[in-house]
Amino acid sequence: MHLFLGSHQNRLNTKGRMSIPTSFRSTLRKEEKSKEEISVIFRPSHILPCIECWSLAVFIKFSAILDNVDILSTEHSDLATLIYAQAWPMDLDREERVLLPEIIKQHANLTDKVTFMDLGTIFQIWESNTTQKHYKTIMQRTKIIVLPHTNKVKAEHLEK
Repeated sequence: MHLFLGSHQNRLNTKGRMSIPTSFRSTLRKEEKSKEEISVIFRPSHILPCIECWSLAVFIKFSAILDNVDILSTEHSDLATLIYAQAWPMDLDREERVLLPEIIKQHANLTDKVTFMDLGTIFQIWESNTTQKHYKTIMQRTKIIVLPHTNKVKAEHLEK
């Protein structure tokens, strides 16, 4: 499995098209059997004001959660709706851009400047100002959660 790393700035043009960063296209090509065409699944995040972007292989693994749920249950219907109903398979045009559906742009409040934020196996697309606010929130939250744990690990290591 290949990883998406880093963050990248880009622009959304007036027609709603944007190019995927070169390093992302390279990672997506490594995931695809065909090195020519790139397919990526875009979906609105169900917890954040951003777009989640998945290679087809990773999206299939993600959706496998449904295999463990009774197909006739309400839970299965709810999860399937969440996973598939607003998932958009996107192919790059000959200039290696994607055309974003309006519903996705609205969910993430995308207008002009966008930020691609890499999360390892997937990446997200954010409105640039919102990205900075989100990142600051994460930094504060991880100081509360991670740093006390890190200090405990350091203390345990020093005691040995």
